[in-house]
Amino acid sequence: MSQPSTDFFRYLPYLPEAEAWGLAVTAGGRVRTGPGEAYPPGGHPADHQLSWAKGRVLGAWQIVFIISGRGHFESAATKPARVAAGTAMILFPGVWHRYAPDPATGWSERWIELRGPVPERLQSAGLLASTAPLHRLGKASEVEALFTRIHDRLREPGHGFDPEPGAWALQILARLHASARRPGAAGPMPRVIARAEQILAERVENPPPMEALARELGVAYSHFRREFKTRTGLPPKQYLLRLRLEKARRLLGNTPDPVKTIADQLGFNSPFHLSAAFKKEFGISPAHWRRAGVVR
Repeated sequence: MSQPSTDFFRYLPYLPEAEAWGLAVTAGGRVRTGPGEAYPPGGHPADHQLSWAKGRVLGAWQIVFIISGRGHFESAATKPARVAAGTAMILFPGVWHRYAPDPATGWSERWIELRGPVPERLQSAGLLASTAPLHRLGKASEVEALFTRIHDRLREPGHGFDPEPGAWALQILARLHASARRPGAAGPMPRVIARAEQILAERVENPPPMEALARELGVAYSHFRREFKTRTGLPPKQYLLRLRLEKARRLLGNTPDPVKTIADQLGFNSPFHLSAAFKKEFGISPAHWRRAGVVR
């Protein structure tokens, strides 16, 4: 990975327009700390100052990405941990933390600060957790490139709210989530789960029982179910239900077929069962969906 060429940091206000977009980058910077050098550098606002002795609590989200070197991290939600190059640290608002480079190596870091409702929604959904703030990335260069794009934009002279850095920051969060949700990319299971998703999509109207699907793919059902949920976010049966409901929604919007016909076609026990599942998933009954003329 490349080294940051010039240290810098910049802080921006959180403007009202950012709330509508859901995510804004309100600060960012990069710094290289050599072996034995004092850390962190000075000049940051008082509410962002960090010392190893006291730690700190932030009022916003931050992502700190270590490009080279190594160091240490701990927080009120975690035990002390070593941090290696290629690791991103998510700093949660309201959670005490501290981190610093190893004096023997120093480190190079890039960081951004985030505000807006999107990170809170991700945390509420269990997709971000203060108990798991460290993410070791397999393709760190891709995340570094996103940081570079954000920092290049931050270095441009004054402008109003800019939604693009927030979109790039969301890509970073997505990659961190993927790194946690898809451990062990090597081995057969990623291919097994990908094949299972393909089979369920192709045979959504007449899928095999999940136990039979696992046997067809050559894995034990308990292991298959666990890995499927880890890698897709849903157990196999819930994943299949989601596929069926998505197809039901398309059929309702694009065909004149009665709800009973659609229910039979997709393997629901009755129109009632389809309607109940549809309303639970989408917040509206199939009949209301069709009458409203909603097409998505």
